[in-house]
Amino acid sequence: MLHFSEDPTIERFLPHVAPTSQLREPYVWAVDTERCPAYWFPRACPRAMAWRGPRTAQTDVDRIVGVGCGDRVHAVEYGWLKAMMDVRLFAYRLPAAEFAPLGDPPSAVVATVPVLPLGPPEPVGDLFELHEEAGIQLRVLDNLWPFWKEVTASTMEFSGIRLRNARR
Repeated sequence: MLHFSEDPTIERFLPHVAPTSQLREPYVWAVDTERCPAYWFPRACPRAMAWRGPRTAQTDVDRIVGVGCGDRVHAVEYGWLKAMMDVRLFAYRLPAAEFAPLGDPPSAVVATVPVLPLGPPEPVGDLFELHEEAGIQLRVLDNLWPFWKEVTASTMEFSGIRLRNARR
């Protein structure tokens, strides 16, 4: 399990209720390696992501990702490019045994007890290179909302994180 943070000094993760969460139970949040690309961003950066799922129509992949452009796209706004270039992001490895899936289908894994990292955090490195190496198209837009509207009306799988920070 992984937890991404701009803070390289975390020694213990304590369950908490996130200020923006609709859930009232305190959790330690983490993701598996399949979901980690959604966190290759500065924490507050709004991002809209779409990828091919088992029920995704090829026409939607071609329209949203682009013909011959792979199966996944992440979108951010121009105003966040500098933060993406400058951020120092770290990955903490956490013991899988402490975590259980949350949601149906699961969108994250959570622990209800304090969790100690398995070792020191590892620098994530260049976020643009990570996207390129993973074959994920990184799109930069003036405004996320038109893209988000298209993605959510399609057959693509999708996720939006920190969208409250996107331009209106």
